[in-house]
Amino acid sequence: MKNIKHILFIAILIFCSNIFLGQIRVSAVLDSSKIRIGEQVKLDLYVNYDASQRDLRIEWPSIGDTITGKVEVVSITPIDTTIPDKNNPTIYQQHQQIIISAYDSGYFAMPGFKFVVNGDTTQPFFTQTLLLEVHTIPTDTSSTKLKDIKPPFKEVFNWKWYLDYIYWGIGIIVFITAIILLTLYFARKKKQVVIEPEKPKVPAHITALATLEKIKAEQVWKEGLTKEYYSSISDAVRLYIEERFDVYALESTTDEIMKAFRTQVVDKTSKEKLEQILTLSDFVKFAKMSPIEDENRFTLQNAFDFVNGTKREEEITIPEPQTNNQPTQ
Repeated sequence: MKNIKHILFIAILIFCSNIFLGQIRVSAVLDSSKIRIGEQVKLDLYVNYDASQRDLRIEWPSIGDTITGKVEVVSITPIDTTIPDKNNPTIYQQHQQIIISAYDSGYFAMPGFKFVVNGDTTQPFFTQTLLLEVHTIPTDTSSTKLKDIKPPFKEVFNWKWYLDYIYWGIGIIVFITAIILLTLYFARKKKQVVIEPEKPKVPAHITALATLEKIKAEQVWKEGLTKEYYSSISDAVRLYIEERFDVYALESTTDEIMKAFRTQVVDKTSKEKLEQILTLSDFVKFAKMSPIEDENRFTLQNAFDFVNGTKREEEITIPEPQTNNQPTQ
């Protein structure tokens, strides 16, 4: 008796499963079964199922570059889900469109596309087999006769074709001649030539101290511009080093600059202050370090001390302007 109940239970499960699977329909449709070589045709895949099956997992067939050896895939659209019949909202439909083409004539059978539902590979769903008929383009050679190649046309030369070029050429010659004559005219009228004296070179420490004073007055670090504050101090000191010690500092690293200063006649205190300025500036610029307020003021003061401790006093001489008096012809 128990065995009979067990068998009946299994039969009911199989019957319900068949009813469930029977509510799923798959299909494949070609918008045209006959094309010419190179033409494109739309292949639409559909899956219809009951809306109550919300947890349904449908595994669509994997489409590669070709469907068969001769039928090539041009493009594939994403899978979309719609309600095909607004009067029957209980039926959902999934759809995918494939654009295909063929470049050889003949009859090509496309086997049914395989769909797997809920991972059950024992009972897959297949669409119907499709047949695509591809024709060549017939050519009618009877109405076409070969003809000789026509010789090139002969046209009489006409000088008026080149009028535009003649006008442009005359205009350019006149323009160049006018420039030459004006140059010769003004060259003969020699005026008193005043030789401009070279501007005196401002000592490096004066430029550096003026820049540091401006940085001190602006105090941009109080506005949260700490990186800009330290960058301006570092740039001012590096420029001073280049002009004062002839050391390529603007594009050099801190280690390279300190290595170059081993050969410079600079006191130990100034070297230590220079290393503090450049090292802390590197931490702020590259390691995003946030110094405290005292370090901000201390670094700027070290910059002043370094410049004042290594400056070289230079006299600024202003040469007298020279004139070259020549008679005007």
